[in-house]
Amino acid sequence: MRKSHIKDYNGTYCRLIEPTTQQGKEDMFIAGENRYEFDQSNFSKIPGSPVAYWVSKNFTALFAEKTIRNIAFAGIGMRTGDNDRFLRLWYEIERNKMYCSCSNAEEALRVHAKWIPYNKGGEFRRWYGNNEYVVNWENDGKEIKDNTRRVYPQLGDNLGWKISNEQYYFHEGITWTVVSSKKTSFRRYYQGAIISNSGQSVISDNTGLLDYLTGLLNTNIVADILAIISPTMGFESGYINKIPVIYDDSKSESIRQLATCNIDFSRVDWDSFETSWDFQHHTLLRKVSTISEAFGQWQNECESRFNQLKANEEELNRIFIDIYGLQDELIPKIEDKDVTVRKADLGRDIRSFISYAVGCMFGRYSLNVEGLVYAGGEWDASKYASFPADKDNIIPICDDEYFEDDIVGLFVEFVKTVYGAETLDENLKFIADALGGKGQPKDVIRNYFLSDFYSDHCKIYQKRPIYWLFDSGKKKGFKALIYMHRYQPDTIARIRTDYVHEQQARYRTAIADLEQRIANVSTGERVKLNKKLTALQAQDTEIRTYEEKIHHLADQMISIDLDDGVKKKFETNK
Repeated sequence: MRKSHIKDYNGTYCRLIEPTTQQGKEDMFIAGENRYEFDQSNFSKIPGSPVAYWVSKNFTALFAEKTIRNIAFAGIGMRTGDNDRFLRLWYEIERNKMYCSCSNAEEALRVHAKWIPYNKGGEFRRWYGNNEYVVNWENDGKEIKDNTRRVYPQLGDNLGWKISNEQYYFHEGITWTVVSSKKTSFRRYYQGAIISNSGQSVISDNTGLLDYLTGLLNTNIVADILAIISPTMGFESGYINKIPVIYDDSKSESIRQLATCNIDFSRVDWDSFETSWDFQHHTLLRKVSTISEAFGQWQNECESRFNQLKANEEELNRIFIDIYGLQDELIPKIEDKDVTVRKADLGRDIRSFISYAVGCMFGRYSLNVEGLVYAGGEWDASKYASFPADKDNIIPICDDEYFEDDIVGLFVEFVKTVYGAETLDENLKFIADALGGKGQPKDVIRNYFLSDFYSDHCKIYQKRPIYWLFDSGKKKGFKALIYMHRYQPDTIARIRTDYVHEQQARYRTAIADLEQRIANVSTGERVKLNKKLTALQAQDTEIRTYEEKIHHLADQMISIDLDDGVKKKFETNK
């Protein structure tokens, strides 16, 4: 062993990647498995000269082809310098301040856009999606640029080190997640977004080329190429620029058609859930009388989409394996786990249906209008003819139907409105069964709202909940939800006077009634009633303490600015 180059010498290597234990690696080495001979002079033919001794001659030869660098731009975008200050998840903000499709910076200025889509990577997902963040680019990013000058005075007006490649903002392109423990996944996006450092981009004015490249980049070939030139979990644009591109005119149309079909499949899947800004209505709202039938239709659609997407991806693999001459080295097959559209899931989809129903209760959505109906701005009650939105933006969650706008009562009314009165009991049972609870359907649904709804909501909305929970504590003396986009400075005061006080009065009446009954019943019945009395007294004590806490907040008449985001409000009001 020596630190030098020996001309024409083939080194012998043992690839010990697969065994995950020390003993397994020793056993493989001793057995002489996974041995390779490789001429070290060939390392320099691969970008970065990695010690990729397992790479075939065919693969090595590919790096003599044109690369992405020769036909398109691939690079980083903006680093804000303070993500907490300048970034928001899109559903936190007032929707009418967000513009998703500005063609350039001049248009963004003209329409007074404040929040612009921001490519920030995200989970392993191919073709389309992960559109979650927006960035404050008001007045051409003045606040971010001023902050960059303040933090880095040595830059002067040369901000390109942080606000990089600004000339490519708002262009359409392909983005990916830079740091990933899985394979890379490339997603097409269209005009209107700003690129970032964690969601870098390939950009070209040639739409057909972008579709072709989207097809190529999501193949097994590129996954293997990146495993060679970037053996770590980082896939920066420098590596993407080195990917060899063979453009085959005779097959380009088929490739583009398959790629755009896959993009459409992934887009439909992404937009089927309310965390997409292009979400229109819940997928279980169909012209059928039972939610069971609606779910069956949705399940068939998902299965068909999944299978077709997988077939298309394997066809793209076949086409590019042929173009790249790698028939003896790669197979087109992909695993189900790498297909990134979602199959139907009864538990998840019923919970999302409940979430949509709550959105309709608050007026975020409507059965009469597609898409996001209200997220700040002017309120229009005429948009909620079929199912009226809650008037005071306060929906109590109690262990019994104490209030007229009790959340379970509203949900039952919603189900009846959507599917009809005749099948109401059947639909409630289906929903309760999907939630996995035991007992009467309404009791199961009530228990879900009391115990699990809010944790599900926080998870779906990435700990940036848009419905806020007022909760007295573990005894469940009082719970209520409000919608943050309808919050007013007097909202907490109305919670206190219209709901907490009323609930306190109910507890006092119920306790007095139980005490009177206990004095006049048999011993066996007395034990049962005493247990109920103890529970009520605990709830009464808890809500009394809670009333004092929100009294303090109510008196402050706190105002909020939706642009501040959820995180700041939570930290301020803990």
